[in-house]
Amino acid sequence: MPDAMSPGLLKLLREPAYCQIATLMPDGSPQITQVWVDTDGELILVNTAEGRQKTRNVRRDPRVAVNVVDPTNAWRLAGIRGRVVDVTTEGADDLIDQLAQKYLGVERYPFRNPEETRVTLKIAPERISEMGLEQEIA
Repeated sequence: MPDAMSPGLLKLLREPAYCQIATLMPDGSPQITQVWVDTDGELILVNTAEGRQKTRNVRRDPRVAVNVVDPTNAWRLAGIRGRVVDVTTEGADDLIDQLAQKYLGVERYPFRNPEETRVTLKIAPERISEMGLEQEIA
């Protein structure tokens, strides 16, 4: 059953926070990647490209862990375990541009590779632990 995100976590996810996503390799070992992150208010959104290791991993095993940290205050953070409930190309190009605006302050993602297909991983949180977000409001 999905765990509801607190107002403080939603606020952090909407900021240019550091985020790492851990996925599971075919042999069960963890694979971790630094990513840009956002939320639609219910799910955690990570944009990547088709064919990347994390995309292949979540198609095979949807279990993930996500760590989100405020770059200006390392004690303002959240650890989330959950499942990728959707891997979609729908809206993925728009999302990468929104993330480029959020993280880089530019309108369009400057590292776009026309040979890549962008995808969005939609993650349903199942277990959330937070630190320093209790007093936050959305």
